[in-house]
Amino acid sequence: MKNSEFPLTISRRHFIGKVMAATTAGALINACNNSPRQIGIYTRPWSKMEYLVAFDSIAEAGFKYLGLMSHAGGRIISQDTQPEEAAKIGREAKARGLTITSVSGHAFDGNKSLEESITELKQLIDNCAACNSPYLMLNGISEEKFTDKYYKMIAESCDYAASKKVGITLKPHGGTNATGAECRMRIEQVGHKSFTLWYDPGNIYFYSNGEINPVEDVGDVADIITGMCVKDFRMPPRDVNVTPGNGRVDFPALFSRMREGGFKGGPLLIECLETGDNEFLIAEARKAREYLENILS
Repeated sequence: MKNSEFPLTISRRHFIGKVMAATTAGALINACNNSPRQIGIYTRPWSKMEYLVAFDSIAEAGFKYLGLMSHAGGRIISQDTQPEEAAKIGREAKARGLTITSVSGHAFDGNKSLEESITELKQLIDNCAACNSPYLMLNGISEEKFTDKYYKMIAESCDYAASKKVGITLKPHGGTNATGAECRMRIEQVGHKSFTLWYDPGNIYFYSNGEINPVEDVGDVADIITGMCVKDFRMPPRDVNVTPGNGRVDFPALFSRMREGGFKGGPLLIECLETGDNEFLIAEARKAREYLENILS
């Protein structure tokens, strides 16, 4: 049963309008250029359920690509997960025809030593390798006093990540990395090819209280994006639990701007949906997948 009060008539009209905009512009033959499209979804909408329920539901909704975030037991994979358990999770995904393309599970404690922080990040990199995820997504740091230590930790771990064939990515997430430009500064600060941007248009709106349009913001960073959290936004109140196409993010314009700015392709993983029970989530996930396929093909 649907919990959102967003009117279905408006969301449907919004959906049609955005598809027509993409068709009229003629600019979205393939937002990933010549790279295969990897339209997937994170487990976040199923965060109150066990991860195997999420895996089954995501496969039922027609996805082939998957991102790991939270489930009823906390983070599906974190720096505390044993590699054997991470490998098991990877096998569970594969058994359902799903390929894990991103893991979000890092927790940073600025009061720990740099050496301890590097060890924990490397443990999480090992877990990504164990479940065959090519990307580890980090949220950045909000507290300015820990910023130097945080990015030093990443810089000291990039070679190790490369040796494990895992890319480390940073997403816009408020604090010291709330915009594309701020993320670019941090990525250039580290200065390693294994550290790139995982864009999040919904967060650009969210952390700016709806004042910064991601279509404009993405122009600063399109060439360093290797993947994206496909996240929408609406207000009031500020809300990202929105099925893509129902909110304020102009995805056709966003993908067009990314392509023009040098985006070479990569995973496009839906992060949030309207909230509801499992049957509703499967329907919303399928709707979101079809929406993206329509505007990208």
